Amino acid sequence: MILATLDIDTLDIDVPTFERGTGWAIKPQGACKGEICVPLPDGFSVAGTAERLGMAVVADEASGLTAIGPESLGGRALVSAVAPELVLPDLHGNEFRLSSLRGQKVVLVAWAPY
Repeated sequence: MILATLDIDTLDIDVPTFERGTGWAIKPQGACKGEICVPLPDGFSVAGTAERLGMAVVADEASGLTAIGPESLGGRALVSAVAPELVLPDLHGNEFRLSSLRGQKVVLVAWAPY
């Protein structure tokens, strides 16, 4: 993931910074990671490459930072920073809705014993 001071409209960073931040190598055949290469028919641009790789792009205007990534080529990652509704019991058994925190920054931590 890249976290940098960027204009969300231009997303102007260079190829080495993109490669270090994402693990994707920009080659003549496209964006490559391991055995996977995704063609970049219009060449490299951060916005275009992020779109082709299914990377979410999120800006925090208050801090002036923009985050990019991770890729979601297999459809297994969220493609936006908007979490789906989640309803779980709190420690007292009362219903808690994730949406009650809308507008606040939230970190979700999950654990499974398997």
